[in-house]
Amino acid sequence: MIKKFSIFALLALILLPAGVLAVEAQGTSSMRGSPDGTTVTASVGSAQTFALTADEISWLTHMREEEKVARDVYLRMYDNYKAPVFKNIAISEQRHMDAIKKLLDTYSVPDPAAGKGIGEFTNPDLQKLYDDLIVQGSISKVEAFKVGVIIEETDIDDLNKAIAAARHDDIITVYNNLLLGSCNHLDAFESQLAKY
Repeated sequence: MIKKFSIFALLALILLPAGVLAVEAQGTSSMRGSPDGTTVTASVGSAQTFALTADEISWLTHMREEEKVARDVYLRMYDNYKAPVFKNIAISEQRHMDAIKKLLDTYSVPDPAAGKGIGEFTNPDLQKLYDDLIVQGSISKVEAFKVGVIIEETDIDDLNKAIAAARHDDIITVYNNLLLGSCNHLDAFESQLAKY
């Protein structure tokens, strides 16, 4: 049985197109057509070789813009109140956006935030969320801190859903890192509210 398996494994390796082995060995991202017209998906570092599910694509694009909502709101709240917590967390949210962008690039998924300025979103639900949060946060500094809590609680809830839907290890790792950051941000905003 072991010999039989070894022979089949050896034959499979021999019959694989040379380009597939070369791409896998390099560990670079590639969606390329082979000479017979089929598509080969290669890995990027820890990126796995099977295609993204529709849920994974949906959550990646959603989370890219949801992190942008957070960053953009916090930038506006910092402009309004000059509270350092908003500036510091806005910087962190930019890193969250960048992490998601790397995943979008890895899997050749279009970036919904491309070409969008502060407060501009492709997703109409996230556009409305941003607009509503700006209105609430503009009432007072306390309301602005409450907005921070709303954003981070929403982020935590959505990240947990995105993790449950994810099948690729690199995506799950990024989401878990973002989840940890969002929990820290939530603590920061709750600490600010506790002073009032």
